[in-house]
Amino acid sequence: MTDELDGVRDHYRATGLTERLRTVLAEFGPEHQLLTPQQLGTLDQFHTRGLAATAELAQLADITADMSVLDVGAGVGGPARFLAATYGCQVIGVDLSEPFVDAARYLTERTGQGERLSFQTANALELPFDDGRFDIVLLQHVAMNIFDRGRLYREIRRVLKSAGRFATFDVVLGGGQPHYPLPWARTPATSFLMTIDATREAIEPAGFRMLAWQDDTEAAKAWFAQMRASGPPPSPNLGVVMGPDFAELAANLGRNLMQGRLGILTAVFEAAPANS
Repeated sequence: MTDELDGVRDHYRATGLTERLRTVLAEFGPEHQLLTPQQLGTLDQFHTRGLAATAELAQLADITADMSVLDVGAGVGGPARFLAATYGCQVIGVDLSEPFVDAARYLTERTGQGERLSFQTANALELPFDDGRFDIVLLQHVAMNIFDRGRLYREIRRVLKSAGRFATFDVVLGGGQPHYPLPWARTPATSFLMTIDATREAIEPAGFRMLAWQDDTEAAKAWFAQMRASGPPPSPNLGVVMGPDFAELAANLGRNLMQGRLGILTAVFEAAPANS
């Protein structure tokens, strides 16, 4: 367990990230000038299809203003900021990477959203919250880094209220082993992919009933094709967060999707009563 966690932490170490963000965001104006979540959209949505995928997942989960939301594997906080700005809900984000959490807090300050948002460093397998705390748990492009899926989904169920909703948007294994490096793992040592069917078989026994289930691989392939046709992404982009080789990592993800080695799953589950 420790070796796996250390490997994932190393992948997302992002030394000096907040200072890099401060430098690149100067193009939007002085430090005291508030930014919008949309301005940060090319920088802080660390998953396939970016902001559009977060918006669609939130709609499927039926998020409303009175809900408390937990974003597991929140990265630098883009989805959490979007949810708070769009729905007016309270959001807590957790991530294993301390530099990511520091950056999420900085970017949230720059968007003036501190009243509805908070971030903390935490392990998804040991969430620091009471049972039944949240109405919604969001998981986007995170599970690929977690070996013990059963424990992950049981922990998500534990912190959800009865009839709360678990919304996931993740990469799944298709036909054949993927080419590395990839955005979540430069080698197979920290990549724990499961097929789409095996993912469902791991989630439901943790105490969930499926509400929505869709294979979004074709939409992801179309998005990658459009990105490739439009040339290098505008600045600032995820290269600031993940380093100069991020273009290679993203291109490999697109290549694996096109070859059918990987797929994209979108799903929403309801937390079943404990005695069901």
